[in-house]
Amino acid sequence: MAPWAGSEASALNPLRALWLALAAAFLLTLLLQLVPSSLLPGCALFQDLIRYGKTKLGGPRRPAACRAFDVPKRYFSHFYVISVLWNGFLLWFLTQSLFLGVPFPHWLHHLLRILGAAQFRGGELALSAFLVLVFLWLHSLRRLFECFYVSVFSNAVIHLVQYCFGLVYYVLVGLTVLSQVPMDGRNVYVIGKNLLMQARWFHILGMMMFFWSSAHQYKCHVILSNLRKNKAGVVIHCNHRIPFGDWFEYVSSPNYLAELMIYISMAVTFGFLNLTWWLVVTYVFFSQALSAFLSHKFYKSKFVSYPKHRKAFLPFLF
Repeated sequence: MAPWAGSEASALNPLRALWLALAAAFLLTLLLQLVPSSLLPGCALFQDLIRYGKTKLGGPRRPAACRAFDVPKRYFSHFYVISVLWNGFLLWFLTQSLFLGVPFPHWLHHLLRILGAAQFRGGELALSAFLVLVFLWLHSLRRLFECFYVSVFSNAVIHLVQYCFGLVYYVLVGLTVLSQVPMDGRNVYVIGKNLLMQARWFHILGMMMFFWSSAHQYKCHVILSNLRKNKAGVVIHCNHRIPFGDWFEYVSSPNYLAELMIYISMAVTFGFLNLTWWLVVTYVFFSQALSAFLSHKFYKSKFVSYPKHRKAFLPFLF
């Protein structure tokens, strides 16, 4: 890598600053939830913004002003529709540039520059970003399939702010991946004669971790949906029950743990050393840990017989 490229890599560009700020915000929120509620002033809006679905039921009483901004939780599918379309769009541009030599459109190149993408001539591997964008698209496509054909949604809700954040999130994640592509002007810079010459051991490891984590997340979502069905597969209720099997034997929210593992697999695919993506992973860790902690509290408050050995998010730890 050229010397000046190293200084670019160490800079706190807009994307890194944003992911760092989000990670810090969710870390602070998680820490506040660990403090006894009697020591903190109550704030219904704050609690409403950090809870969704069943965890809203376990929170403080919601005033009418908060309920006015309710959006059905089943609208989660909209997040993945946006992700499949937008990140498929970005993947198309990247594929054209990598294999056909087509430069990025001016608007996209300009947007990436605003977000802090540097002009590399070496160091980063284009194959890494290509694989991660493929993983992100496949992950979104699977989650969209699950929303339509696996998950059984109740009348649970999310806040309008959470809904809008979810829509923007997957657009931002895709741009973050694309900003890691080594560029030469508007063209992708490929080290070697072709893309396959960039293949490294960590690409294989990252791919194995991605499919392993995705399989477990899918299995956990199937377990949750089956709790609301009879043996014939017909939905008979929308109540909450204690899930068992797979990673549920260790944690209350293994689907959130699997989500974290999926993003770590992408960090591995980037070669372990991509600071920008590790900031994304840090945000995912704290946001999923917060959701898992609130879900764990809900289960423990609702079920007297809830397994005492089961942790919230990290097996044997938290």
